[in-house]
Amino acid sequence: MNFSKSDLNPNRAGKGERFSRAGFILAAIGSSVGLGNMWKFPYITGENGGAAFFLLFIVCLLLIGLPVLLAELAIGRSGRGSAATAFIKAGGHKGWLAAGLLQVLTPFIILSFYIIIAGWTLHYAVTSFSGTLFNSEDYAGQFNNFVGGYMPIVWQLISVLITGWIVAKGVSNGIEKFNKILIPSMLVLLIVLMIRAVTLPGSGAGVSFFLNPDFSQLTTESALVALGHAFFSLSLGMGILITYGSYVDKSQSLGAATVAVGAGDLIYAFIAGLIIFPTTFSFGIAPDQGPSLIFIALPAAFSAMPLGFLFAGLFFVLLAIAALTSAVSLLEVPVKYLMERLSWSRNRAVWVVSLAIFIVGLPSVLSLGLFPEWKIGSMSVFDWLDFVASNVFLPVGGLLVTIFAGYFWKTAAEASGLSSGWFRIWLFMLRYIAPILVLLVLLHTSGIIRF
Repeated sequence: MNFSKSDLNPNRAGKGERFSRAGFILAAIGSSVGLGNMWKFPYITGENGGAAFFLLFIVCLLLIGLPVLLAELAIGRSGRGSAATAFIKAGGHKGWLAAGLLQVLTPFIILSFYIIIAGWTLHYAVTSFSGTLFNSEDYAGQFNNFVGGYMPIVWQLISVLITGWIVAKGVSNGIEKFNKILIPSMLVLLIVLMIRAVTLPGSGAGVSFFLNPDFSQLTTESALVALGHAFFSLSLGMGILITYGSYVDKSQSLGAATVAVGAGDLIYAFIAGLIIFPTTFSFGIAPDQGPSLIFIALPAAFSAMPLGFLFAGLFFVLLAIAALTSAVSLLEVPVKYLMERLSWSRNRAVWVVSLAIFIVGLPSVLSLGLFPEWKIGSMSVFDWLDFVASNVFLPVGGLLVTIFAGYFWKTAAEASGLSSGWFRIWLFMLRYIAPILVLLVLLHTSGIIRF
């Protein structure tokens, strides 16, 4: 791909669009509070011993998550362009364009299969409120029948249209307003569901599992999983925070914003744990059932509680909100790139990318149901794209961020806005701690090292 100085024109990518201070914090929290917090975090915590794993996750969040998060925001604000050109605009060599393009490709691939799961959450929200989810107690059969039919494509399309409609309205009128409404709404739903969960008979065992650590349950594998989730849960390595950083006002403290986003991510994950584990323990459901915990095991638990259809509906609405807030942030990355690269209007860029997302996602959704023989190697198309994007591209992207900010970025001190003391700590983390940990994540998630 040819690259010219005209590609660095900030007026070609957003025309001065900006977040308000609160709007940015909520949008960044929305990007991180997705299915990773509500779906993946509970089951990997269940698989790795509960409370001890949660504490390990917090340590990893401090060691790897926050330093890289601040670096991405600072690069974005300094560059004021798309994720593709941010490294160059921030003062890097043109060779860093390849790292930037990876930050655009990764969210595009992730969104192509992530939007499918978002559709599932919408389907389950509707069937929960209507009561049809509880017509049969064979929840595994219901899930398999749903995934094996055509309806996931319909819900995939609905999710794409909702996401595109929000992003098409712009940064302040679309993304910011959407998150200002839905992030607080999500918190309210979380608290309501948490109160219901911790007051269930027998829920105390679940609370204890999540809050009373047993460090004998931890393994080296657990540490690597915690490292990976600390990295992924903050939406690092996928261009989102670089893109969002380009919309942040220069007067906003990036250090304070980093702490706020990290705290928000942690709080939502904490409350999600206080919903999942008390509920599963109350109804005798093992907390280590993996991805099926949400779509198969939990509906069985909701069916057994008073007003279960209502709480199930609220839970899946919560999941849908979490999925859509992340989908919006994922879509914004390639949209901004096309606006910058091709001088397209936001509307045109949004709907071209949305159509491409839907088309690219079709083999994934079909490989899970109607055409299970569609495989790449031994994996379904869905699982293969998930593996490549999540386990290879994401940590590689994050590793490049740490190398750029730690070793090649001459104006990092000014861009970060940190005091000299905090800057030295941050730079030490970026040079000597975060790269090693991100490399371990890459080696583990790609399957090169196992314990």
